Amino acid sequence: MTEQEKRDLGLWYDANYDPSILQEREHADTLCFQFNTTAPNQKERQQEILSQLLPKLDKDVVILPPFYTDYGYHCTIGEGSFFNHGAYLMDCAPITIGSHCFIGPNCGMYTAIHPMLPKERNQGLECAKPITLGDNIWLGGDVTILPGVTIGSGSVIGAGSVVTKDIPAGVLAYGNPCRVIRPITEQDSIETLL
Repeated sequence: MTEQEKRDLGLWYDANYDPSILQEREHADTLCFQFNTTAPNQKERQQEILSQLLPKLDKDVVILPPFYTDYGYHCTIGEGSFFNHGAYLMDCAPITIGSHCFIGPNCGMYTAIHPMLPKERNQGLECAKPITLGDNIWLGGDVTILPGVTIGSGSVIGAGSVVTKDIPAGVLAYGNPCRVIRPITEQDSIETLL
């Protein structure tokens, strides 16, 4: 079984020394570098690079540089989603982001899990669990999402939160660790604030 096959099955695999894994990450790093150093007024060139880096990118997605991902092909990003500067998708396992999601600046989604024992960690081993975001989610700036987390559609995660467990749909949640504060209701409409 290859290291990629082990990774994709959620098994422990050699993430640091396997030549084919390293080659895949170098390819993604190169595309990230090209995207991040393309002038902002070269939108067509940016889209060409993103289509190579993120083959499962839906239409009308905006990603502001700098942007980073480990592989790219494990990311699925829905229509009309927006990524502010500094997003990092560590897609060792699939990262699925729904439609019309707003990803604040410096957000990180981390699927990798490393061994607790230094002897095992130093062998370059890791495993990974997927991250899933539903539709119409807003992540405030500097949100961190840990391996295996699912966030339900329509939820808002406050800035600086560290999401360690699943968050249901339609709620405001924040904190470290992130916890549900309350449901989002019609009382949250901007019309009620006027």
